[in-house]
Amino acid sequence: MIPVAFSLHVLSAAIWVGGMFFAYMVLRPIAAMQLEPPERLALWSNVFSKFFPWVWACVVMLLGTGFWLVYNKFGGFELVAGHIHIMTSVGIIMTLIFIYVFFWPARRLSAAVEQADWSNAAHFLAQARLLIGVNLLLGLSIIAVASGGRYLFS
Repeated sequence: MIPVAFSLHVLSAAIWVGGMFFAYMVLRPIAAMQLEPPERLALWSNVFSKFFPWVWACVVMLLGTGFWLVYNKFGGFELVAGHIHIMTSVGIIMTLIFIYVFFWPARRLSAAVEQADWSNAAHFLAQARLLIGVNLLLGLSIIAVASGGRYLFS
């Protein structure tokens, strides 16, 4: 069961962080160059509606497998190395940021797009973009800690 949990954990992180990287570093600049605001805002509303269910699944899987591994492989938080504490703390912060983005700017972006309120839609997209950028940096940091942490904290 431990190899399955590790695999699901890593796959979930790859999907979430990789999706943010693609959206932020590839899709965002191309959309800004090629699409007028109404089309660009509608695109992002649709992208979020397709990507966020995957993020919810990843969040559940990451938290579930992460805590399961801490207690079933490592014996609890009092026995794990420092990098596991860092990964857990940053993962929880990322989850809270995602929940905020999902329930506040992303929903308001969609509502504004439906009403063709492009000014408010742009405002809510800018909020979401900033927070997704923060989450991307946090996610990349967690990957670095996860892959090198046992060497740094041993």
